[in-house]
Amino acid sequence: MNKKVSEFVRKYVEEHLDKSDPKQEFEVFVVWQCYILGNAKWLLSTTLPDGMYYEVTYNKVKDEFYLDAYKKFENRCIPNK
Repeated sequence: MNKKVSEFVRKYVEEHLDKSDPKQEFEVFVVWQCYILGNAKWLLSTTLPDGMYYEVTYNKVKDEFYLDAYKKFENRCIPNK
């Protein structure tokens, strides 16, 4: 199923790349996945330097996938004091 969700992300990314830019080659990879009560969730990213990451959820009861796209704006260290 990793291949299937990776293809969902690849298609989404290709649809949302700026059409005026030269075509970019990129890879899609799974960062994390889990199965909970028969449902599944994946976090994915690409090799593009755009700060995007993607969440794919599979709802087994409805036999549907959901894709969420997120943009990372900042990674800040907050000391535990």
